Amino acid sequence: MVDMDAAIGFVVAHGDDVDRARLSWLCSGTAPAEDILAKAELGQAPGGGWPALWGGEVASVDATCFRLAELDDLDGLRRPAARAALSWLAAGQRPDGCWEEDPSLAELAPEWARPGDPEARLYLTANAAFWLTVTGPGGTAAEPDPAAATGSRAEILARACQVLRAGLATDGSWRSYLVTGWLSAAVLYRAGWYHESAQIQVALGERVPGMSAADVAWLAAALRRAGMSQHDWVVKVALEQLSATQRRDGGWPSDDGLAFDVHTTLAAIRAVRQEPPEPPPVERVGRHAAP
Repeated sequence: MVDMDAAIGFVVAHGDDVDRARLSWLCSGTAPAEDILAKAELGQAPGGGWPALWGGEVASVDATCFRLAELDDLDGLRRPAARAALSWLAAGQRPDGCWEEDPSLAELAPEWARPGDPEARLYLTANAAFWLTVTGPGGTAAEPDPAAATGSRAEILARACQVLRAGLATDGSWRSYLVTGWLSAAVLYRAGWYHESAQIQVALGERVPGMSAADVAWLAAALRRAGMSQHDWVVKVALEQLSATQRRDGGWPSDDGLAFDVHTTLAAIRAVRQEPPEPPPVERVGRHAAP
């Protein structure tokens, strides 16, 4: 079993004020101070997205999704900054249902976000669709719908689901990065594509023992955020792995150096503490769309 007291102590000892505010919201529902929220929202581009550290002033799909994850831990998704970011994501869907970084970032973007790369395109599609999914009905929605200017959220997600389903092989594998798997599984689960989501979950569950702690924490947190319980098989396997890999200091190592260990630990805490949203709607998103 995860030692939550030790995990909380690690964040308190090593996190900054934003990290500790995220911890307070996740553990006790304590609303963060306005200055904390303003700090988390800092640097937003005029169009609504956030630039990446590697991307200059051009808004990035990947960076915007990362900021939304931080704001989600601060109960900040109903605020104007997050609503503008969700609208920016919705407007950025391409006619083929995908998301991709701005072409001007081609020489700057890391491999997983590089414009023109099909694996990066599938990952960014899963990531953008994930945040539009979990902030929709049964998630953390607030009016007005951020997709309103570009078509209904259901239409946007139906196109995204077509892309994610088309990216699956018959054995449940996917032609992209590992993270694409759990984000796709979460989106398809919420959209009612249970068979396809279950195929991915089986493939993920088999790979959990070989995953890094950061990947396991993100996987579990994403699937819990999509409405799965601690008793769902793949979530249970992931939480058992987190229990086995928790360090003596209470934290978990990131894949990006010591500075991000707190972020990984907060993801693990979210995975354990997350209360699932309302069940997905009965009507399947894009259920009758062509594969």
